[in-house]
Amino acid sequence: MNLNSIKKSIKGDFTGGLTAAIIALPMALAFGLQSGLGPEYGLYTAIILAIIASLITGTKTLISDPTGPMTIVAATIIAGANFSINPETAWPNIIATFALAGLFQIVFGLIKVAQYVKYISYPVLSGFMGGIGIIIILFQWHSFFGTERPGGIINIISDLHIPLLSPDISSLILGGSTLSLIYLIPLISKKIPAGLLALIIGTCISFLLEPTFDTIGKIPNNLPEFEGAKLLNFDLANISSVIVGALTLAGLGTIDTLLTSVVADNVTKTKHNGNRELIGQGLGNFVSSLFGGIPGAGSTTGTVANIKSNGTSNISGIIKGLILLVVLLGLGQYLQKVPIPVLSALLISVGIGIIDFKGMKRLIKIKNSDTLVLILVVALTVFADLLVAVGVGMVLSSFFFMQRMGELVDQQSKQGNLADIEKKLKIPEKIKDKIYDFELDGPLFYGFSDQFKEQAEAIKDKDAIIINMSHVPYIDASGIYVLEEVITSFKDKNMDVILVGVKDHIFKQFEDLKVIPNTLAEEKAYNSIRSGLKYLKNQLADEL
Repeated sequence: MNLNSIKKSIKGDFTGGLTAAIIALPMALAFGLQSGLGPEYGLYTAIILAIIASLITGTKTLISDPTGPMTIVAATIIAGANFSINPETAWPNIIATFALAGLFQIVFGLIKVAQYVKYISYPVLSGFMGGIGIIIILFQWHSFFGTERPGGIINIISDLHIPLLSPDISSLILGGSTLSLIYLIPLISKKIPAGLLALIIGTCISFLLEPTFDTIGKIPNNLPEFEGAKLLNFDLANISSVIVGALTLAGLGTIDTLLTSVVADNVTKTKHNGNRELIGQGLGNFVSSLFGGIPGAGSTTGTVANIKSNGTSNISGIIKGLILLVVLLGLGQYLQKVPIPVLSALLISVGIGIIDFKGMKRLIKIKNSDTLVLILVVALTVFADLLVAVGVGMVLSSFFFMQRMGELVDQQSKQGNLADIEKKLKIPEKIKDKIYDFELDGPLFYGFSDQFKEQAEAIKDKDAIIINMSHVPYIDASGIYVLEEVITSFKDKNMDVILVGVKDHIFKQFEDLKVIPNTLAEEKAYNSIRSGLKYLKNQLADEL
């Protein structure tokens, strides 16, 4: 790389980091506020996590920040610890949960969990993100109108009409103008940071209104204090709830980050190291938690903005964190004047942006099992638990997939045609009709085992059965068990059974589990149907 290329790279990383910082500032304050800890703690995460994750980085252009899904879970944990009532007793549980979540992410990276995230189905992801978006909007609804938010999602939904009937006029003006600016500014120029400009204009408007609205309140303008010492007061009786919360955050952060990494790959035409990224994210979240920061993950918005602003390396993420640190130290005293309805408008726009309207509309339109999974995941995300929603969605998706695969294999498995080979092997007419070629097409697994058994039981009046496994790439324990049953059933009917086209790895399974020779003699298993037919021709001819 020559000097000009280096200068260009550094310049691109600086502009990318600056753009990401501008976008992150209002969101960090808003997510920190929504978490229940305070706006400054979102800013701490945007600084610490961004720098540490970018130092280790498995995705060169990825920007880390507090995110909607992570903040929703964090807010639940913080509320469950009764932080608003007794912060001193709540802090140890909160820090322990957030720190353990970071450690779990590091472990996920070390055991290479990244490769399995791709198996989460689209309806689960779409439903999950849709549910998160709805939660964010619901939680900001009352603040947007300047009314008091009731506790619990059910109470919020049942009281949705109250802010509409009796809004605080100043709050409504601030929230409405901010939300309008967020959507109008990109129509003028997409290069203008709509979120930041809307925050600034909304705050300026607030100076002209009657101050019946709440503001962020005091924000420290110094380095974050070390809160890790509070772990010494942690009560081990709470360890089970801490582990559950930490696993939820770690799993969610893993999905959130790796999806952002995929987006970065698509834009930059590169390939990320998912497991290394998880280690960086985990370490960043661990250190951030020791300073009171809320958990974060890879931010799609910040990452894309970084790339579009010519950020090309992990230096841009570090620059972004350092710029926010300067903002914290220099502008903290001014940020406290930002009105709550302005931040609520920002979060509502985030919630709307998270919802996968296009995908959800398509999935609902097709009206099949994917539609059911989508609706169920949305409902569980909103009314139950995020991790439960993903878990149930994955189980249902797997079930429906296996059901469909079983149906497909059932449809494709059929009686084979001996005509082509018959010409070459010259099979006598007298034995041709006595042979049944039973072709299996697809994996022999638990989703197809019952159909396979039913098909086999329907075969009658044959002297020999060829079970053709040329197109069977995989067989599981259920498949092996039912295959043994089928072979035994054929033998009980005095039918000669041979296996043909068995793949080497499947043949080894048969040997390891003693299917061969206990259920079927080794000399009756052939690599090709040609060899099997030669055996049957000689065997049946001798019997005539």
